[in-house]
Amino acid sequence: MFDLGWGKIIIIAVIALIVIGPKELPAVLRTVGQWMGKIRRMAAEFQGQFQEAMREAEMADLKKSIDAITDATRGIGSGLDPISGVSKDIETAFADKPAATTPATPPATGEPAAAPTTEPSVAAEPPVTIEPPVPLEPAPPPPVAEPAAHNEAATPAPTPPPANDAGGRAA
Repeated sequence: MFDLGWGKIIIIAVIALIVIGPKELPAVLRTVGQWMGKIRRMAAEFQGQFQEAMREAEMADLKKSIDAITDATRGIGSGLDPISGVSKDIETAFADKPAATTPATPPATGEPAAAPTTEPSVAAEPPVTIEPPVPLEPAPPPPVAEPAAHNEAATPAPTPPPANDAGGRAA
């Protein structure tokens, strides 16, 4: 904005002191400060209004873009309904076949048998039964290798620890 250094500010202050005088200088500085505050507030308000107008313009542009995209997808979206396409295919498949006849019930005793249907009969497959698995028996433990037979007389018997007498000494 203005290129004011300390030297220029001191020159302006000395000239103001000489022209205005020391008696009225504080009142003039106070008035100048108030005017500067008003100018700053007005500038901030103008800047805020300008920013708001820019945001509104951007929002209007975004709304136009979204509306254009929505209009473009409306035409595409109606042709891409997979559920209705599949349901139409199923309806046309059933519409092409002749109506199925109801299955014949077995005749009661003494009544004549019903005439066979024109459709070929499908042989019924026997139901599949699944048997539960047979539990496996646990494997027998592996045989333990026996140590080679020794002569019992050749191996000395273990010796018991010495017995203590009443005094706590070993015998």
